[in-house]
Parts: sequence; structure tokens; C-alpha cells
Amino acid sequence: MTGARIRPASLDDLAALLELEESFPEEDRFDARTWRRLLAGKALTLVHETPRGINAAAVLLFRAGSTTARLYSISVATTAQGQGIGGRLLAACEQSAAGRGATRLRLEVRSTNTSAHRLYDGAGYRVIARLESYYPDGEAALRMQKSLTAPLNGAP
Repeated sequence: MTGARIRPASLDDLAALLELEESFPEEDRFDARTWRRLLAGKALTLVHETPRGINAAAVLLFRAGSTTARLYSISVATTAQGQGIGGRLLAACEQSAAGRGATRLRLEVRSTNTSAHRLYDGAGYRVIARLESYYPDGEAALRMQKSLTAPLNGAP
């Protein structure tokens, strides 16, 4: 994608992040207050930006003293899905987490979100737990995790 880049988000991106959320089910959206808190706190938000604007975002959470980072949210605009943006954003999250000293990246995903399962499975994430009634609507989540220090492709 010509002119596309992944970069850390700032409060200046609030309107674009809220617009991105519009295409998702209401129960899965972050409101302006949540975005302000995430952008000003200990979270790292990365955005995928094109000349047309932001079409994807991911939020990483870090806890002091922990080597496990959490992928709190990853979202790709409906119009940008199927272009590999989610995979590039996920790889950037992994690199950012490792750069902050994390040795594992953990996430929760709706049990019915098959496209996200394919993304995470393909990137080497493994299910470590099933969390019944995890979401406000009662749906279960799969907790997945990936080692950020494991050798790639059997390399020593």
C-alpha cells in the first residue's frame, strides 16, 4: 500500500480513532473517554495510516514488573480488511512489546471471530484458556499467547 505507515497514535488522532470504531458493533467500541485514557496512559496505541487517513489501530497494555504485554484491541476498518493490514499491525505490536522488554504477548478474542483466529493462529499464537461469558453479551473468549523470544523456524 503506497504511502502507508504504522506509527504511534496521539491525542490528535482521537477523531479518526472514533470514526474507525463506528464500523464495529456498539458493544465492542471504545468511546472518546476510553480513547483519551488509553492515549494518555501506559498503553501504546499504534495506527495504520494511509494518505486517506487511519484505517486500523491496535492497543497494547503494559504492566510494571511483568514481561507479558497484552494486546487489548486490534481493529481494521471494514473497507481495509483482507489487505494484510492486521498482520502488519500485529507484527508491529510484537516488535514494540519486545522492545519494551516483554517476552510474551497475550490477547483475548471472541470465540466466534474466525477471521481473527486465522490471523493469530497464522502468527504463532496458541490458545491457553477459554473464558466463558467473557464479553458483556455473554460470549466466550479464547485467551491466546505467543512467546516473543522463541526461535523462528527452528533456528537456534
